[in-house]
Amino acid sequence: MTSILDHWVDGKAWAGESDRVAPVFDPALGTTQREVRMATAADVGAAVEAAAAALPGWRDSSIAARSKFLLTYRELLNARKDELAQILTAEHGKVLSDAAGEIARGLEVVEFALSMPHLTKGEFSQNASTGVDVYSVREPVGVVGIITPFNFPAMVPLWFFPIALAAGNTVVLKPSEKDPSASNWLAELAAEAGLPPGVLNVVHGDKEAVDALLVHPEVAAISFVGSTPIARYVYQTAAAHDKRVQALGGAKNHMLVLPDADLDLAADAAVNAGFGSAGERCMAVSVVLAVDSIADELVAKIAERMGGLRTGDGRRGCDMGPLITRAHRDTVAGYLDIAARDGADIVVDGREGEFDGAADGFWLGPTLIDNVPTSSEVYRDEIFGPVLSVVRVDGFEAGVQLINASPYGNGVAIFTNDGGAARRFQRQVTVGMIGVNVPIPVPVAYHSFGGWKASIFGDTKAYGPSGFAFFTREKAVTSRWLDPSHGGINLGFPQNS
Repeated sequence: MTSILDHWVDGKAWAGESDRVAPVFDPALGTTQREVRMATAADVGAAVEAAAAALPGWRDSSIAARSKFLLTYRELLNARKDELAQILTAEHGKVLSDAAGEIARGLEVVEFALSMPHLTKGEFSQNASTGVDVYSVREPVGVVGIITPFNFPAMVPLWFFPIALAAGNTVVLKPSEKDPSASNWLAELAAEAGLPPGVLNVVHGDKEAVDALLVHPEVAAISFVGSTPIARYVYQTAAAHDKRVQALGGAKNHMLVLPDADLDLAADAAVNAGFGSAGERCMAVSVVLAVDSIADELVAKIAERMGGLRTGDGRRGCDMGPLITRAHRDTVAGYLDIAARDGADIVVDGREGEFDGAADGFWLGPTLIDNVPTSSEVYRDEIFGPVLSVVRVDGFEAGVQLINASPYGNGVAIFTNDGGAARRFQRQVTVGMIGVNVPIPVPVAYHSFGGWKASIFGDTKAYGPSGFAFFTREKAVTSRWLDPSHGGINLGFPQNS
């Protein structure tokens, strides 16, 4: 009998009132491995109420107590990370090495959250006016809702909830229903590390659960990662209900390769950034802008490297795993027909070849498409799969113009040995995260993550200093205390005047 994954509310597994469930697949097998409960609005309300009830105690806990929890949590997570990696591979499909890398980047944010004593302290101005002091303090915002996507079921929750908890908030986490088990695992581990019941809750579901979080009056802030249309909806809906919002959307990340670049390095980078995690990441390179004079050579080098990749079950030592669902696999594969219709050249067709996995797995191999017209949906859409497009440009200016014309502004890379060109590039592109000879410029945990334009809604990026700014609000205090010389009892040391 198929098991059912419950919600995690008030420190324990909880079924809620809904009788709706959804399948959770093993993408490498193409079979349902378990089901997950789908919350009603009332179920979400119960999780919010648990978080609200736990808020006063956690908010008023000492910095030392919160730091002790985070230290314990970090050690437990590091010790058991292989167990979590197995869960990620089984439900998302990414290969084990990719899963391990995801957890490592999440651990960085847990470690950064220990900066809380420094990053949540206020400022003090003595004698701003005669006998008047002014100081500021940073306090938690309250109950926060976190809504995370399927592509990083451990890392993205870890981008948010450790910092939210460090700052004294309580959390209701709504992960993707496609690969939900990692969030329960992370919440159970937090309880093992000593987190009080109700401080971190997990509810599963679809749009009904999301909408319930966005409008609930006791939810003060929403953090979201997902596609741009949904990010815009989350931002508009939550903001209309007076919530603080950070909503990170989609991307179409370009990599500009100049004629002076190391083409072997650029080809390696294009393959790694285009096909890691089966291209299901918002920081994947999906467009290579190749300057005409080196385009043929670069495409040949990329295709040569792709020939050595093995696609299959992530538990078999393969280089790339399946896509998350059959429907998503079919959508991504459909872009190859669009490319052929629009006159592009399919250099490597991911629908062909053998896959090292079960016949019913959601397979699509690495795909390379050359001479993609910028009018094609293959260029314009966020495909979110292992499809790498090559657009040929006549030089630096044309490349920058295409990048800046994109509605997205998440990540971008340039490959060159010219420092002046690189510096000019990073100043001119309207993109939030830039790599110079680095294909996936995801910042380390003590810098903040987020793009520009339609890749983010709200003013605050994820983790880093921006994370603490988002999960706290400033209170300024102006105070005056009368000097003992004004009279009254004075037990101070006697003085001669």
